[in-house]
Amino acid sequence: MLLLRASFLLLLGLTGLAVQAADEENKPPAYEPREHYTKYEYRVPVRDGRKLFTAVYVPKDQSRRYPFLMVRTPYGCGPYGVDRDGIKGLAPNEEFLKAGYIFVCQDVRGRNMSEGEFIEMTPHKPVKKSVADVDESSDTHDSVQWLLDRISGNNGRVGLWGVSYPGFYTSASIIDSHPAIKAASPQAPIADLFKGDDSYHGGAFMLAANFGFYTGFKPQQAPVPPPKQWLQFDWGTLDGYEFYLQHGNLEALTQRLAKDGGPNPYFDVQIEHDRYDEFWKSRAITPHLKNIRAAVLTVGGWFDAEDLAGPLATFRAIAGQSPATDNRLVMGPWVHGGWVGAPGRQLGRVQFQQPTAEQFQKEVLLPFFEQHLREVAPKAPIAKATVFETGTNVWRRYDAWPPRQAQARTLYFAPGGKLSFAPPDATEPAFDAWVSDPNKPVPYIGYASLGVPQEYMVSDQRFAATRPDVLTFRSDVLEEDITIVGPIVARLFASTTGSDADWVVKLIDVYPAELEEEAAKKRKPRTEDVEPPEAPLGGYQQLVRGDPLRGRFRNSFEAPEAMVPGRVEELRVGLQDINHSFRRGHRIMVQVQSSWFPLIDRNPQTFVPIRSAKPEDFQAATQKLYRWRGQASGLDIRVLEPH
Repeated sequence: MLLLRASFLLLLGLTGLAVQAADEENKPPAYEPREHYTKYEYRVPVRDGRKLFTAVYVPKDQSRRYPFLMVRTPYGCGPYGVDRDGIKGLAPNEEFLKAGYIFVCQDVRGRNMSEGEFIEMTPHKPVKKSVADVDESSDTHDSVQWLLDRISGNNGRVGLWGVSYPGFYTSASIIDSHPAIKAASPQAPIADLFKGDDSYHGGAFMLAANFGFYTGFKPQQAPVPPPKQWLQFDWGTLDGYEFYLQHGNLEALTQRLAKDGGPNPYFDVQIEHDRYDEFWKSRAITPHLKNIRAAVLTVGGWFDAEDLAGPLATFRAIAGQSPATDNRLVMGPWVHGGWVGAPGRQLGRVQFQQPTAEQFQKEVLLPFFEQHLREVAPKAPIAKATVFETGTNVWRRYDAWPPRQAQARTLYFAPGGKLSFAPPDATEPAFDAWVSDPNKPVPYIGYASLGVPQEYMVSDQRFAATRPDVLTFRSDVLEEDITIVGPIVARLFASTTGSDADWVVKLIDVYPAELEEEAAKKRKPRTEDVEPPEAPLGGYQQLVRGDPLRGRFRNSFEAPEAMVPGRVEELRVGLQDINHSFRRGHRIMVQVQSSWFPLIDRNPQTFVPIRSAKPEDFQAATQKLYRWRGQASGLDIRVLEPH
């Protein structure tokens, strides 16, 4: 019997190898872009005489005409040289390559191989009096005309796209744009660096992300190719919490940057302009998003640690200032740029149960460009707002964002660490208090990291819930799903014994503890042939959204004011949009704290210039959060009825 069984298994194995070999033989050959495209490099002149490096990949098949698909970037259009192929970085996916476009990459002025002066977040000039008045809109206009005139085989239509900084360049390029630009997709675009994008959130400096970025992104002479190898920054530790705490203040960090490769003025101006002054206002693109002729598909990720605010602000600005524009929004369960080059099935331990990025690329992005650049009607109309609902893990399609049918409600803080939709009934002042010590700040993750892990946007918050300097409120176990959509505003009636304070609010989804038991039942005994089981999610406290407000900016981001010790004030902490369903059996949790380090810089809790704060300026303070009928702290939200 054993011999027969062994012979049978051998036969199965040989059959399997034969089938595999047949599959390999019948498998279509891998798509090789070099066989289908020819690369050219140009120095494209723009109106002030500067020349911008531009790489162009033209289909070899000249039997038909093709639209342009263009990326403009400060990060380089390499590899440089007509014999070196970089086309895959210019196409959102392989289907675009197969469909056939003339792919264009341009170094923006002053970066890498383009001439001119690079200015971060180039200020838009709505009135151009001479050829010296240039901005991203004019540079793109001139470049598009040059391409139309000189690149044969084009169909006279241009599409623009880009992620992150190139997303900003996409937005800036469609203002008063060249008429040939028919479609644009700003993806994770920076809209306003001070108001919620990379630099500041609620007036608090996004420390770890910015310092880490500017260890590598530095001024350069232009035109010059990027270095073959970037200098590695010497952190001296593997723990970012320790690194930033030891350096004390922001000015010490500018000096630390200068030790490795010289001063970086890009970082220096970030901390010098620590209020919403003309420096930031001139760089905000949203006030200028008018007269948009191209169809626009703005894309963002619910878990984008860098530019979650930008896509939403861009979509809303175009809707308000250019209402005739074909203006659409996509928000998926993604990290920064997570819809390009990854399947989008999960983030950390949170599963989305489907290849969300691939779905978007195939069902929305390619049909959008095909429709507007080739007049190919999509199989299904693209919704005004295509948004992924986390929690239930389903795509939703709405005719507006937020959905019009959402109802305004308030989640109130209640006694005993409760969270309730019922307003408080206490008629006498009631509050919860905690002591915030800036010398022992609350970390934003429960493990050591030098950078900002993308996973932090859904990270387990149990490490914070046990700290005495974090207030925790939670609902009863939900008897039915509750879906919260759109922006959230936390209204806090609060006081401090200091003269400044940060107010950090986090919305959290608490998984049922029973998941632990269910996971244990499903576990298999571990052998050499069985992978170890994933850690169970029982009791997991998933961060859904969090943001800070720096107290000195409670009335204005332009004119900071000291807080008056002991005075109770109403503070409004704006949290970015969500589309999340808290499932039956889960709980809703809110945590309130006064530090979030080193995600944001430390507030010394005294009204001094923070960038130069001295050790003695960092003082502990007692914070109070009020929750009674006259001062009812809570979260203003929008709730959708069950689908």
